[in-house]
Amino acid sequence: MKALISNDDGITASGILAAKKAVDELCDTYVVAPETQQSGIGHALTLYEPLRVNEYTLKDGSLGYGVSGTPTDAVTIGLFEILSEHPDIMISGINTGYNLGKAELTTSGTLGAAIEAASFGIPTIAISQEVVRDDIKFENGEVEIDFDFATKMLNKIAKIVLKKGLPEGIDLLNVNIPENPINEEFEVVTLGKRMYTPIIHERLDPRGKPYYWIGGEPYDFDEPGSDGYELRKEHKTTVTPLKIDLTSDISSLKDWLK
Repeated sequence: MKALISNDDGITASGILAAKKAVDELCDTYVVAPETQQSGIGHALTLYEPLRVNEYTLKDGSLGYGVSGTPTDAVTIGLFEILSEHPDIMISGINTGYNLGKAELTTSGTLGAAIEAASFGIPTIAISQEVVRDDIKFENGEVEIDFDFATKMLNKIAKIVLKKGLPEGIDLLNVNIPENPINEEFEVVTLGKRMYTPIIHERLDPRGKPYYWIGGEPYDFDEPGSDGYELRKEHKTTVTPLKIDLTSDISSLKDWLK
């Protein structure tokens, strides 16, 4: 069996090696990821400039491929240039920082890579680990984080996916690992509210002209059973089943248009 592994933190990220380690015993692994940090870029695809692919020797001595584009670009190159056939599983992560809530999943590069693979019918897992330090969330991923528990949990759920596939109607799984887990169980949850409340900082450049920096403050997760609440407040490993089809109720719209 084969596994394609990508991320949005970059080819040199510690988390992608942790993901590879989780499934090395289960599959032939192929690491194809952006060359640089791509957090927040969502499902973007590069259409107006060429992409380049460079070989990297990863820290475990294995071969990886760095793509000069987005996570979606990396998955596309992986599926149609690096691999000779579609893999049995695709893993996006392990991301530095959680990916929670309804709104943020469309901006997450981790989910962007996962959605691209899932759109071709490949069983897919997006996995992220909570970190408290904001200063390491958006680096190129070369940070010392203990991914041991996340690796163990990814190995556990990947075994199930490889054995059973995903249930009917589920295209991918969004997994979030707490920084201080209470057990080795998975909590199946819904998507919660937004991950962040947007904050826009206005500043002045050296010439006195304004520029803006978008940031955010975490929501107070107050919905038991949602990903944010169970991860942040209950310290549980959460799994949210996702589907790509965003079509809502067609019949209600037909009635509304009459």
